[in-house]
Amino acid sequence: MAKGSIIGENVVDIKLKKGMKVSELFDSMEKIGGFSAQHMVDGTKIMHDMFADKDCYNFLSFPADIVSTGLRGVLASMVKKFDAIITTCGTFDHDIARAFGGVYSVGTFNVDDNMLHKKGIYRLGNVFIEKDEYGLKVENAVMKILDELYKSKDYKKEYSATELAWEFGKRITDEGSILRQAYLNNVPIFCPGILDGAFGTQLTFFSQNHDFKLNLIKDELLLSNVPFDNKVTGALMIGGGISKHHVIWWNQFKDGLDYAVYITTASQYDGSLSGARLTEAVSWGKVKEKAKYVTIDGDATIILPFMMAALDVI
Repeated sequence: MAKGSIIGENVVDIKLKKGMKVSELFDSMEKIGGFSAQHMVDGTKIMHDMFADKDCYNFLSFPADIVSTGLRGVLASMVKKFDAIITTCGTFDHDIARAFGGVYSVGTFNVDDNMLHKKGIYRLGNVFIEKDEYGLKVENAVMKILDELYKSKDYKKEYSATELAWEFGKRITDEGSILRQAYLNNVPIFCPGILDGAFGTQLTFFSQNHDFKLNLIKDELLLSNVPFDNKVTGALMIGGGISKHHVIWWNQFKDGLDYAVYITTASQYDGSLSGARLTEAVSWGKVKEKAKYVTIDGDATIILPFMMAALDVI
């Protein structure tokens, strides 16, 4: 291989200036050559192209933990830019708890968890949540909305996860809620693991004394139509697990995503899906060989606000 085909453009220093806009900072970082920062810049360009492609069906996937942080506000503001969201049950939990007044606090990783348990404080990384700000808030809100739904003339006895997300978003008044913004912007929220959390537990309890059934296959059929109805698809995937896998799994039936940006802190060396780089997905046909794609190693609570601000998605 010739040396010229290996060596790329020269690294260019970032030049900071007073009053610099985020978009200007990103422009100056275009050739930073700086490890994860370069991938963040490349990912932002891919997202720009994905949003600009009017034929592209856009997925957003993320796990629940980041909804416990202030990143919830960024995610809620992003909803309108996507055609579908795929997430986990905990997103419903944290979004509903906070929509109904649940207060989450800045904590620390370095603390005596035995002490927290005795005081009734949950620790989610370095976020502290008092027991009554989570469990009771979720239980009371979910049961209240389910009772309202059950008594309404439109009650159907059987619901998919997307239908439940829509019904809850319809009844939540907090404009900073992800569920609310998805309802207002008519963006379906798919949650294949909807029983795995407080929200799912309340559905289970509700079904014990109400004529209520959960239909998980209905959403899978909707997702299965996407690769056949859309020639072009793209995705921003934050974290791994079931939400990421559901995006890439269904897209393999159209020979893969055309645009893909993946943000992760996981290592690839344990063979996990969370750690798997997008290039691995190419081997499965879940991302096209000629797709625009990048894996960004880093914490989404740092990376995502900068990317979205640069893209001006608000």
